[in-house]
Amino acid sequence: MDISLLVFLVVVLFIFLSSFFTVKQQTTVVVERFGKFLSIRQSGLQLKIPLIDRIAGRVNLKIQQLDVIIETKTKDNVFVKLKVSVQFMVLKDTVYDAFYKLEYPHDQITSYVFDVVRAEVPKLKLDDVFERKDDIAIAVKSELNEAMTTYGYTIINTLVTDIDPDIQVKNAMNRINAADREKTVAEFEAEASRIRIVAKAKAEAESKRLQGQGIADQRREIARGLVESVDVLNKVGINSQEASALIVVTQHYDTLQAIGADTNSNLILLPNSPQAGSDMLNNMVASFSASNQVGEMMKKTKRVHPKKEEHHSKPEGEEI
Repeated sequence: MDISLLVFLVVVLFIFLSSFFTVKQQTTVVVERFGKFLSIRQSGLQLKIPLIDRIAGRVNLKIQQLDVIIETKTKDNVFVKLKVSVQFMVLKDTVYDAFYKLEYPHDQITSYVFDVVRAEVPKLKLDDVFERKDDIAIAVKSELNEAMTTYGYTIINTLVTDIDPDIQVKNAMNRINAADREKTVAEFEAEASRIRIVAKAKAEAESKRLQGQGIADQRREIARGLVESVDVLNKVGINSQEASALIVVTQHYDTLQAIGADTNSNLILLPNSPQAGSDMLNNMVASFSASNQVGEMMKKTKRVHPKKEEHHSKPEGEEI
């Protein structure tokens, strides 16, 4: 086969194959003829005239994201870095504008984000920047939509994804937060201590009240028991003085028994001889009898010597 014929067939095959091209999904292709816009081709197998038509470029129709980091100053003179994420896309109807009107869309979007953020943040204090980041994002989106629609781009959303103050400012904010939390802890601990003190005082007061009531009840029952004991002894012919002395002696021996049961007791009662009990009983009976005799004598004295009224009269014949 002639070499020239072989070369001719290869060139024809190459030209024929170059007439076909494919376009991916969510992508458009701009076709030019002799450097002039011809058409926009959508996804699928496409055909063009070889050596006359050419693919000028491809436009992505997917949602794209651009992260812009801006350093600016707040109203209270704090430098802060903001990260703004811009989500944008090209619509099928605006592919021509997006391809021919704007050369570097990322640079254009970045410039608008810088302009809006540096206009909005200096109006706010640092705390307000954190609280109103959504307002900043809305302002960026509004400004970008108005500007980028002319170039065939639409802004889907803008997000302020990070706010990073200077490291010294962050440390100061952390110290303030820590101090505020320590203050809250101290207040709660003081309140808890006050509650414990009040509860303890109430408990002690209630304990004292119940203790006093118990002692009063105990003494009342003791007195009632003593009265009943005296009545029982009176019925068997023992008078009140002897009964009282007998009860006291009995309590004396009960006390000695209770003391002896406690091995750690160091109390010594004097006198404590074998005759101490009988002496105590005799002394009590004698003292009760003597007190009764004194009482009787005082009553008789009052009856024999009644109180006389004093009369002061003037002597007869005495003139004043």
